Amino acid sequence: MDNLSDTLKKLKITAVDRTEDCLEGCLDCLLQALAQNNTETSEKIQGGGILQLFANLLTPQSSCTAKVANIIAEVAKNEFMRIPCVDAGLISPLVQLLNSKDQEVLLQTGRALGNICYDSHEGRGAVDQAGGAQIVVDHLRSLCSRTDPASEKLLTVFCGMLMNYSNENDSLQAQLINMGVIPTLVKLLGIHCHNAALTEMCLVAFGNLAELESSKEQFASTNIAEELVKLFKKQVEHDKREMIFEVLAPLAENDAIKLQLVEAGLVECLLEIVQQKVDSDKEDDTAELKTASDLMVLLLLGDESMQKLFEGGKGSVFQRVLSWIPSNNHQLQLAGALAIANFARNDGNCIHMVDNGIVEKLMDLLDRHVEDGNVTVQHAALSALRNLAIPVVNKAKMLSAGVTETVLKFLKSEMPPVQFKLLGTLRMLIDAQEAAEQLGKNAKLVERLVEWCEAKDHAGVMGESNRLLSALIRHSKSKDVIKTIVQSGGIKHLVTMATSEHVIMQNEALVALALIAALELGPAEKDLESAQLVQILHRLLADERSAPEIKYNSMVLICALMGSESLYKEVQDLAFLDVVSKLRSHENKSVAQQASLTEQRLTVES
Repeated sequence: MDNLSDTLKKLKITAVDRTEDCLEGCLDCLLQALAQNNTETSEKIQGGGILQLFANLLTPQSSCTAKVANIIAEVAKNEFMRIPCVDAGLISPLVQLLNSKDQEVLLQTGRALGNICYDSHEGRGAVDQAGGAQIVVDHLRSLCSRTDPASEKLLTVFCGMLMNYSNENDSLQAQLINMGVIPTLVKLLGIHCHNAALTEMCLVAFGNLAELESSKEQFASTNIAEELVKLFKKQVEHDKREMIFEVLAPLAENDAIKLQLVEAGLVECLLEIVQQKVDSDKEDDTAELKTASDLMVLLLLGDESMQKLFEGGKGSVFQRVLSWIPSNNHQLQLAGALAIANFARNDGNCIHMVDNGIVEKLMDLLDRHVEDGNVTVQHAALSALRNLAIPVVNKAKMLSAGVTETVLKFLKSEMPPVQFKLLGTLRMLIDAQEAAEQLGKNAKLVERLVEWCEAKDHAGVMGESNRLLSALIRHSKSKDVIKTIVQSGGIKHLVTMATSEHVIMQNEALVALALIAALELGPAEKDLESAQLVQILHRLLADERSAPEIKYNSMVLICALMGSESLYKEVQDLAFLDVVSKLRSHENKSVAQQASLTEQRLTVES
């Protein structure tokens, strides 16, 4: 280190005199000292005011320039040296050197800039201001096709520099995308796939850029899918495959790229991994199985990619995914159920699957998870059943297969995601009067629904519970069902539902309440009063923002409530006539006609 102090003193003198031989000797000493103890040497360089000298030594004409850039690259490996490098004015001369024709100068300059940018907001800002990124992107473009070792080394350094420059910085990533870096990187990957270091750099750069939504369109216009799948097939090491997965996952969020990946044969690779890893207990294998099966499910989220793999229900991929459901591996059960839910996104697929026994497979799977079951598997299987129940022709088949009985086993679940899907599945199934009546008389179910109608922390569960309560009344039109709901305290929730911000829910509530008023007003009277139904109806009719169907059904309900003395008295006290008579001139004919009828009823009764 004493030697180092002498070298630093000598360097100060020779930097001014510009004696090349002497300067070179000093720089060699510094590089040697940095190799032995980088941190301590860097501190001495900073303390000795040497960084400021480097700015003047970074000239294209000097034979020492590459060594100076190399020293800067070495000191910038230390976090504490990055801002001092910026403050010493090194960025601008370094960026100027990117125009050099000397490969060693370019290599060391790329390293220096890359290290200064690493995790440094100030470093990136200075390189951005000096216009360094564009020059590097241009270099990548012009060197792209060269496969000699020196060029590949330089390409690797430049890729690394851009990666450090833009990592986790959306605006700088967007800047690189606008410079057209993506097609260049994809081309690089194709040409240099034999070079592990360069390939790795490209993958990390893709991983950075692929998170940005604006990158997806550019990626979709290249042959990235083909290149990644080709590369994936060559990999045997877990870590290398993991790197490719990290790029594939964000890219596969784009529907066009999903289809490209399917066409490039990614699904076959994923299925192969599943087959290889399914019986392994190794942590890496379990992780890879999860990643592969999750990616498989993601590919099925695109309509075109999903339909291509379904192949009318005859596709080998579809058949393989089906075989995951009875498996003993929870991850595969989950992926299988999620895949079915994704295949069940149009009526044709749903009808085919129900006719071919998928429902029974899903019910068996749910039966295996009733007691202390896996919540994610429960949620996925219920999602699939809910989707399958959407086509009208499937409902009766699923009811006769015993789906409601299976689903009701999960009533005791305390997990909101499972509750939400359970409710959605039942609501999809009860279009038929008989099913609605059977479920609506099930006191345990109705009591649980009323309880969930108060789940304020879980808006989805609360909304679905209300909608199912209403649906049980609307589809059954049964006095017994209404009595069960009244006894369980469900009326107040239907009244609250009439004030929902969603018109469809308001409407469902008003129709259910009108049926209650028409069929079983007596037992419900007190609950309707204490829930202030009449005041709410007055508010809905007076509010100009209420949808026409809300006004119409509110008036139908007013007429039905006149059968109750106490409720009718509330109607009279609130001067409904004024509000209703205004609606006779409403632009919607149905509303205007109902207003006339309601006005007559109110006038006659008064």
